[in-house]
Amino acid sequence: MKSLFTNLSAKHRFKPALNFIFSFVMLGFSVTSLAQNYQVSGRVTQQNAEPLAGVSIHVKSSTSWTQTDLNGYYTLDLPKGKHSIEFRYLTAQPILKTIDLNADFVLDLVINETTEILDEVLVNAVRVGSSSPITHSNITKEELEKRNLGQDIPMLLNFLPSVVTTTDAGAGVGYTGIRVRGINAQSTNITINGIPYNDAESMGTFWVNLSDFASSTESMQLQRGVGTSTNGSGAFGASINVLSEGISNDASAEIANSFGSYNTHKHTLKFSTGRLNNHFEVSGRLSNIKSDGYIDRASSDLKSYFLQGAYVDTNRLIKAVIFGGKEITYQAWNGLEDLDLLENDRTFNTAGMYTDADGNIQFYDNEIDDYSQDHYQLHWNERINDNWSTTLGLNYTQGSGFFEQYKEDQKLVQYGMETIELGGESITRSDLVRRRWLDNDFYVINANASYKNESLNLAFGTSFSTYDGDHFGEVIWAQYAGNSPKGHRYYEGNGKKTDASMFTKATYRIDEQWSFYGDLQYRNVGYKTTGTNSDQELMEIDETYNFFNPKMGLTLQFNPANALYFSYARANREPSRKDFQNNTDVKPEQLNDYELGWRHDAEAFRINTNLYYMAYNEQLVLTGEIDDTGNPIRTNNGDSYRLGLEIEAAVKLSSQWRLQPSVTFSSNKTKETVIERDGILVDLGKTNISFSPEIVASNALVYQPKDYFQISLSSKYVGEQFMGNSDSERSKLDAYFINDLNLTYEWILKSRGESQKKPIIKSILFSGLVNNIFNKKYVSNGFYYTYDDNWTDPDQVTTIEGAGYFPQATTNFLIGATLKL
Repeated sequence: MKSLFTNLSAKHRFKPALNFIFSFVMLGFSVTSLAQNYQVSGRVTQQNAEPLAGVSIHVKSSTSWTQTDLNGYYTLDLPKGKHSIEFRYLTAQPILKTIDLNADFVLDLVINETTEILDEVLVNAVRVGSSSPITHSNITKEELEKRNLGQDIPMLLNFLPSVVTTTDAGAGVGYTGIRVRGINAQSTNITINGIPYNDAESMGTFWVNLSDFASSTESMQLQRGVGTSTNGSGAFGASINVLSEGISNDASAEIANSFGSYNTHKHTLKFSTGRLNNHFEVSGRLSNIKSDGYIDRASSDLKSYFLQGAYVDTNRLIKAVIFGGKEITYQAWNGLEDLDLLENDRTFNTAGMYTDADGNIQFYDNEIDDYSQDHYQLHWNERINDNWSTTLGLNYTQGSGFFEQYKEDQKLVQYGMETIELGGESITRSDLVRRRWLDNDFYVINANASYKNESLNLAFGTSFSTYDGDHFGEVIWAQYAGNSPKGHRYYEGNGKKTDASMFTKATYRIDEQWSFYGDLQYRNVGYKTTGTNSDQELMEIDETYNFFNPKMGLTLQFNPANALYFSYARANREPSRKDFQNNTDVKPEQLNDYELGWRHDAEAFRINTNLYYMAYNEQLVLTGEIDDTGNPIRTNNGDSYRLGLEIEAAVKLSSQWRLQPSVTFSSNKTKETVIERDGILVDLGKTNISFSPEIVASNALVYQPKDYFQISLSSKYVGEQFMGNSDSERSKLDAYFINDLNLTYEWILKSRGESQKKPIIKSILFSGLVNNIFNKKYVSNGFYYTYDDNWTDPDQVTTIEGAGYFPQATTNFLIGATLKL
């Protein structure tokens, strides 16, 4: 640890940021010491007087919040005056209590809604509470709503600690990506209601298939590091678990429309019947998002839906959830390799470019990605008694689609097409249009049980999934097709994957201060492929992996405002289909994750600090290269590590102003790197891991004079990073600093008298978002490659380096209005 900070100090890289955080820490302590606070305390119980642990308690128009402990107790330190305190039990409708505080106050609450208890089970297997020794951030429905104007989910999470986001089209609509602690999206585990969402073969997450899902989300939890055991492929840097919308007690409807730069617009229609006969509820959503994109022709046409039917009684909750959508996006995954274009024509898109018979550059109109995906989920939650509850989750996902490309001067033999004899000439090449298809089915069954008493919170369960995916390519047009039919298949293959796991996890409260967390998971993965891949190469894989993933941690709550925690976790992860295709000797990767943290939670000042050391064996890191469909290429890199310090805080400057800074300092290294350069092997020693900036920082300056009006300035700094693993200057991405301005105002409509009917429209929420307000020209992602050139001298090899870049949008805006009925 000493060597890290000695190195950083020598380079003077982090001194301004450290001073920035230190100033806010001192400011927070001084504000806390000067404020005259009173204590609000109480206990939250069920109707049968049993305590409820993990109830979130938020003070409106404030950053103050807490959660109930295992016995249902909580405390808050608040200044004199009126306060609106919101109690939320994960998916429940919030319960709002208003108090006028001029002395210590006891506020007990009984939660009668069975839904609030049973809905927790949906995510109990993959989520952790506030006192857990797992580094995490929670995102509520209300927080998502403020920025939800059409951009994809990664862009809505951009200002969380250690997060870096990017988008192919440049403006946050279409293909977007997220990295956490430098870990690529293939190593981030995503679940929706506990069901794995990552594609089983590629292990990637395609948020474009979940357009506007934020409008149907109740809450999210981002766990950094290995986190808790989860379903699906293991988390190697983060896991994001999403909980879809909860049951509403009252009937409602929403109509949301937003418009903005690059002809971007979003239209959303939502409804809920409320509780019918106190047992049934039906809710749903339809959405359409379109954008021309910042990059030329990088258009998106995204349609999505969400439908939920629920039944609830005293001890039972049954939910049937159907959601999905269809996306058509013009390809923008080529990036820009020409530095002159990057400087002077940064929106230029090479996708679809070809030369006609007269030598003129043309662009193919249908260079698109066209994919549909539908999810069918059934969840049955049962409360057996005051201690035991169970859940059963079933899922079927069907996906089908293709991407289409115009390819010039292709060898016919590579497409299984015959040489054509025409006018005494043998034609072996032709321009053509090809489609590469993926048609897959994914089945999941989850079964979990949980037990709670005053000192023990126990959960155990199992998950099994099976995936069957067909991969095939078609030639739908060729300038010289000969006898080949339209739709001629030139490759065809299949991939089958099974994933079976079981886990047991427990939190045991040793005494008033100490609690222990333990988590054991066994996972069996089988993967088998047949046929050929898109390069027309035989692909026959038959691999089985058995992984044991233990986790444990301790939490010391040494007073109501301060807690220390330490955790250790191991994760193992199998290679993806592309990893096998690019390297037949690819190995599974292993991670040992050590986390040490301190949490301080007070009314005027809240801070979470976390020191992590992630030691990898055969980590699959990005090489910097991408394949011909824009997918990143990975390789094993032996021993490597990620060492970092994360700090996030919330500082209440006054009743109307607050700050929310975060910063991550990290060192991400491969212990030994050997490359071939100019025909000889070169030992580079310790090098930086690709796409892993040493500094990631953000801040939100929030002004909220009223509950219904808020202005925030959000800032993001990402330090320089390498796109390859050899520390080549050619592979370096420059640091960037961007700022967004977000404004929300909710107009509450009220009836003028007791005798008058309530208005049809309850409120109108106006939202505005200006991204990159200072018009920064920046690049958040790219690729790097090398190749050997010896055409000038066969006896001398010269290594040539190249790079490409994905420019992000300059100043752009979105404005919207949501009518709540």
